[in-house]
Amino acid sequence: MPIYRLSKDLAFPDPSLSEEDGLLAIEGDLSPERLLLAYSNGIFPWFSDDEPILWWSPNPRFIIYPKDIRISHSMKKLIKKNTYKVSFDTCFREVISNCSNVRKDTGTWITNEMIEAYCILHELGYAHSIETWFDGKLVGGLYGISIGKCFFGESMFSTMDNASKVAFITLGKALEEKGFSIIDCQVHTNHLESLGAVFMPRETFLEVIKKGISISPLKLSL
Repeated sequence: MPIYRLSKDLAFPDPSLSEEDGLLAIEGDLSPERLLLAYSNGIFPWFSDDEPILWWSPNPRFIIYPKDIRISHSMKKLIKKNTYKVSFDTCFREVISNCSNVRKDTGTWITNEMIEAYCILHELGYAHSIETWFDGKLVGGLYGISIGKCFFGESMFSTMDNASKVAFITLGKALEEKGFSIIDCQVHTNHLESLGAVFMPRETFLEVIKKGISISPLKLSL
């Protein structure tokens, strides 16, 4: 199938037209309007500094239901000990920057352009960070996009053992309490699989998010 070149118009081709690897379109921009339209249609940007903006919609999709997050016995003990403190939306830029630094070892896809675009989404109330602290120092966390009752996870980082897991488990609990239907993990990783993530056909995924996106923005708190 052809790879579509986006114009200035706010529109995307149907996700079913993506390549076998999930690549759907190139170029366009990272404006808040385009990013929100993309996520609402099961599409996300993923590219490096030396590439044009690339837009993806993999099939199948890797997702996790908040109620199904798997918490090991050792993680339950760690959380109960309150070794780490967790917060929401206190230092979004620091979290996404840390995620970017982690990726630099293998070629980052969180470019400076993306950092600025997602910081704008954070200011608008759509992008959120979950932070893990130890002795007052940021040691882990993750960020993603919330539209309605769907959370689209983007990236996580950890400088201490299990710090990102604690953030993810805390996020899952908060989303479950708020009746969220799904956390989009995008593509498979062993780390997310160990937490309970599973594959979902793209067609089913698009049906799920279509039902969930027409609800008010998320407000996270502990």
